[in-house]
Amino acid sequence: MYQQWSIEEARAWYQQQPWGCGFNYLPRTAVNWTEMWQEASFDAATIDQELGWASRYGYNQLRTNLPFIVWQHDRDALLSRIDQFLAIAARHDLRVMLTLLDDCAFSGDEPFLGPQKAPRPGIHNSQAAASPGRQQVMDRQRWPEIERYVRDVVRHFRDDSRVLLWDLYNEPGNGGIFADDGNSRQFDDMLEIYALSLMARLFQWAREEHPQQPLTVGAWHIADRHDCRHAFIHPIDAAALHLSDVISYHAYVDTPGQLTVLKQLARHQRPIFCTEWLARHVGCTMVEQLPLFRAQRVSAFHWGLVQGKTQTWLPWPDIARENPQPALWFHDVLTAEGKAFSQTEMALVRQLNKA
Repeated sequence: MYQQWSIEEARAWYQQQPWGCGFNYLPRTAVNWTEMWQEASFDAATIDQELGWASRYGYNQLRTNLPFIVWQHDRDALLSRIDQFLAIAARHDLRVMLTLLDDCAFSGDEPFLGPQKAPRPGIHNSQAAASPGRQQVMDRQRWPEIERYVRDVVRHFRDDSRVLLWDLYNEPGNGGIFADDGNSRQFDDMLEIYALSLMARLFQWAREEHPQQPLTVGAWHIADRHDCRHAFIHPIDAAALHLSDVISYHAYVDTPGQLTVLKQLARHQRPIFCTEWLARHVGCTMVEQLPLFRAQRVSAFHWGLVQGKTQTWLPWPDIARENPQPALWFHDVLTAEGKAFSQTEMALVRQLNKA
């Protein structure tokens, strides 16, 4: 069986890469990744325009998610669209992290094809759709088809230099934004059990396809964003950090918290990717933390590029209650016209990528 990369192999690979300054990506015309990737709404012109903006501002990498449901119903065309997307990104000197599965179904719906629901007014990421969907994660009889999907996509792009690395599973076990009652807690607990088991299988399936790119799953549980001393002790995070070729994590925390997290993760001695960050309302800012990532050579992907249908410039609901600042964007860096939310932030991106 193909094995996890050794620490030495991972570090040697990383030394050959430039420092990565990137973003998580959906075009402004897509409310979720189903809408981004399905045939009727795949918007190559907007993608080309927006990635052109990103390149001109100085970015060199991005992270985006793939939808199992589109592969299930339109396999050949999805692979063709991925290839087209990678070609657009490469034309703008952007390398791509592809994420295969995702439990963040903040819409509350199982994924579906066709016209997606409109964003709920004033709500952050209100129509986020999971991949493959929680019902399939929690039904082991459906896992063979998930395995076929994972193997197929990895096999197809395993030697493609435009793919920087594989993120196998975004936030496994994330129960989402639901009512805090006994039923939802029980559901979350069950989802976590299945997600932990499925995640281990994902590493096995992907490794057996012998990709040239490293594999990772991001640690994401920070119970108290005001105190990061005990971040990533959840069993899902422990397993992700143990199985990954390179370390990745999510941290929407202030700068002292970010430093605490990085100190903990450095013990693994593997290259580190912060695959989600930037939450201006809580002190997770570009001006403070992008230079920190550069200084420690941690590749970083902040959340969001262009203000669009995901509405992720709006804060999470609890943040909106705690810290209402209507003029301040939570995530994202560009308007729908390609203008910078902050010229200072974009100057910093350019400056650090030239360093």
